[in-house]
Amino acid sequence: MNEPNQNTYASAGIVGYYTQLKQLQPAEKVILERLKPQLSSMRMLDIGIGGGRTTTHFAPLAKEYVGIDYSAEMIAACRERLSKAIPSLSPEALEVMDARSMEQFPDHSFDFILFSFNGIDYVSEGDRLKIFEEVKRVGKPGGYFAFSSHNLQGLQASLTLKKSFSLNPLRTYTNLVMLGLFKLLNPTVNAHQLATADHLIVRDESHNFRLQTYYIRPKAQLKQLEPFFKNIEVYSWSSGLNLRQWSDSSQPSDMWLYYLCAIR
Repeated sequence: MNEPNQNTYASAGIVGYYTQLKQLQPAEKVILERLKPQLSSMRMLDIGIGGGRTTTHFAPLAKEYVGIDYSAEMIAACRERLSKAIPSLSPEALEVMDARSMEQFPDHSFDFILFSFNGIDYVSEGDRLKIFEEVKRVGKPGGYFAFSSHNLQGLQASLTLKKSFSLNPLRTYTNLVMLGLFKLLNPTVNAHQLATADHLIVRDESHNFRLQTYYIRPKAQLKQLEPFFKNIEVYSWSSGLNLRQWSDSSQPSDMWLYYLCAIR
């Protein structure tokens, strides 16, 4: 598949950006610590590995590690980087593959599947559901699936003049420019949609507004996951806090959230 978002992830500047990333995000650290006692007996699939950021943390701990990305350029850069960082990791463990179609893997192949850094948000809603179906198919029943996704509630909260102003004049100027660009590049998105839609696909500021990004409300995301997964937990991206309960009037306002699920 050759799509605008995929073309962006193949560009040299974007590949270089992801290749230099090293640290786990706070929610990823929590999930890693949660699963650490079991990882040595787990076969792990890491989807959308980019430049190998998560690979450096998870691969040395897993019994068997497989990393995939639909960008051949990302996989090439990842192999080069990890040949030095993790010499024991075979280049064949890193494959060019699209998560929407993972027919190379038999049913029930993996104990733990990770799709980090909102990678699932750069396909259509129909393709998003295909990915969930494929994850359920290749994952073992009772195994784990963790992924992050943009939060529409957070986007709604951020797109206000009040949120744009800061005590730092330069920050205020930057925020106002970004707000103006968002409205210019998303002319059909209005306040009513932001307040009522379950999900929206918008051009946001990611990589200078080059990407079409899927945002979804947490309650809608839970409903979307129910046919495929159970025991779903939601974590704050920025703090790693487990968000056990929320009301309709106080849904999480993080710009993205992590979901940890058990595979049905």
